[in-house]
Amino acid sequence: MRMLFKVLMIVIVGLVISSSAIASQWVKGIYLTQSTVENKRSLSSLIKKSKKYGINTFVIDVNRKSSAYRRNIVLVRENKIKYVARIVVFPHGGTSAQVLSKKYWQKKYKLVEIALQLGAQEIQLDYIRYSSSRRASSQNARNIYEVIKWFKAKLKEKNIPLQVDVFGITGFYDALHIGQNLRLFADSVDAICPMVYPSHYEPYRKHAKTPYATVLSTLQSLHAQFNDNRPFKVYPFIELYNYRYPLSRKAKLNYIYQQIRAVEDNHANGWYAWSPTNKYNNLFRVLQMYNLK
Repeated sequence: MRMLFKVLMIVIVGLVISSSAIASQWVKGIYLTQSTVENKRSLSSLIKKSKKYGINTFVIDVNRKSSAYRRNIVLVRENKIKYVARIVVFPHGGTSAQVLSKKYWQKKYKLVEIALQLGAQEIQLDYIRYSSSRRASSQNARNIYEVIKWFKAKLKEKNIPLQVDVFGITGFYDALHIGQNLRLFADSVDAICPMVYPSHYEPYRKHAKTPYATVLSTLQSLHAQFNDNRPFKVYPFIELYNYRYPLSRKAKLNYIYQQIRAVEDNHANGWYAWSPTNKYNNLFRVLQMYNLK
């Protein structure tokens, strides 16, 4: 009996250590559209390259039911790549009618249910905000917070973590027009994904030339809002090119590298790379060239 007990304890300790290691895994993720996932050839190629260069997470759109999506998402799971389902809540920013409508929220939650049935391990809400043309008010964030709380409550029942995408500027201050406030959101999210794209900061020419400083200062300010004791994980979205400021290929590679290095230097939990066209060869090249996490 003593020997059996010792064996069981070894197994249990091993499982705990293994689970802890998985939970603390440094996240390297890329974004994929639903159409990319529905194309088996494209998806298979991305899976192969991702595994080669250490990508361990796919953030994948869920827009509708699809038999091709259902079939091909199995490839992601079989290759042990984490499947995070991205749900666009209020396309182009919400209207008052949408943000305050539980009927509308339920409609979007049906996409969450589709993703969970297909094995999504986490849910990511994007465009969880008002239109940027809305009048500035602290009430805007309180309204958006109610939406986030509603999704969080439903996902908590299923033990599924909730991620929320936010503008990079929320690292510095509350976004009063769109209704994003990190301190307010903190108790109802498991992860925040700030879009720290240098192209989105003014003056854009300056930030295009200082990607490391731009990303680093955003994350430092974000952590400072919580006295360096934030209650959620942080997975910043980086960009693979600056759409407002042309860069040579060599400059693009450095641009990507500097953003990743800034994330690594500021106590985040990993990063996601954003390419709307799902072209990631430059990212893979950077991961090949440099000794990154």
